[in-house]
Amino acid sequence: MSEVKRQNVSSGSPFEPRLGISRAVRAGRFIAVSGTAPLDAAGRTVAPGDAAAQARRCLEIIAVALQQAGASLSHVVRTRTLLTHIEDWEAVGAVHGEYFRDIRPANTIMQVVRFIDPDWLVEIEADAVTEG
Repeated sequence: MSEVKRQNVSSGSPFEPRLGISRAVRAGRFIAVSGTAPLDAAGRTVAPGDAAAQARRCLEIIAVALQQAGASLSHVVRTRTLLTHIEDWEAVGAVHGEYFRDIRPANTIMQVVRFIDPDWLVEIEADAVTEG
């Protein structure tokens, strides 16, 4: 039996080596993108207080990670949306729909108590499968 080829994708975050994590991992045709927070290139929280804008930033980061792993948003089969205020589900869902309207991955929306940074209102995860 042969080993599955593995590719770790880094966002450059200093937390990745400290915590032993990757932004995304590709194993064969499968790509898992870690919980993605709404951060800018300098590591600052984007749009405090605006869950929809934060969701947009999370999905932008996910798209880049997928591209680095040789995939795109069209390969996404599952997303998970984590919110600190479940009341934000419609605004965040509308942003999700902008990116995935025609792709329509399976999705779970859930409320969490909080994230590492209390200004984060949303994190999004994604799983993708490529053709080859």
